[in-house]
Amino acid sequence: MKLATWNVNSIRARLARLLAWLEKHQPDVLCLQELKVQDEGFPFEALAAAGWQAAVHGQPTYNGVAILSRQPLEDVRRGLDDEVDDLQARLISARVGDLTVLSAYVPNGHEVGSDKWDYKLAWLKRLRRHLEKHHRPEEPLALCGDFNVAPEARDVCDPARWEPTVLYHPQARAALAELASWGLQDAFRLHHQEGGLYSWWDYRMLAFPKNQGLRIDHVLVTAPLARRCRAARIDRDERKGQQPSDHAPVVVELD
Repeated sequence: MKLATWNVNSIRARLARLLAWLEKHQPDVLCLQELKVQDEGFPFEALAAAGWQAAVHGQPTYNGVAILSRQPLEDVRRGLDDEVDDLQARLISARVGDLTVLSAYVPNGHEVGSDKWDYKLAWLKRLRRHLEKHHRPEEPLALCGDFNVAPEARDVCDPARWEPTVLYHPQARAALAELASWGLQDAFRLHHQEGGLYSWWDYRMLAFPKNQGLRIDHVLVTAPLARRCRAARIDRDERKGQQPSDHAPVVVELD
């Protein structure tokens, strides 16, 4: 089984690339983030014509998450299901066969110390509580998405430069580690220990040609899936060409 995650940075702007990528790589399940459309603006028909079912949690202009699958998507849930009044579309989950898949778009945080920063840290805590409420570490589960956090120094092109920022700040890393301590493992790190492998590069200052990036897109898996994980990679080629997303897909292969 091939499972992937990709922040497309606007499904409308990237639809042709998405369809081409799906045709070329044939994943079984693809999690998408930053759709930037309401549900009614999502390209259900184009994807259905290509053989894909879609569960969507959309929002105009910002955010938005989805799960695409060749198989039926069951028990679809949207949002964090808590008592917080939050209209931001950042989480969707579904069951695909015996596998539970969650597509998450963690808040960026904007600037350390801001209200948006506080929201980011609180959102990661809420996500941990969501897992505790609805799932068990013993079930086959994959939490996929753009986490807007690079976990370690080897995931950042210049740790000293990025440490004061929302993407690599010690508090953000601690919040991600606390989430993972529920019972999640980094599928990519099961197969790659080296640094210099990134999933996001700024559009500015030739960051991609210079490989000045961060690894902030992750597939986090419970122990049953970690045992089934046979390969993982970042599709760096998809960051090339005309009008790419600033993120590259992350692909994991399971037995």
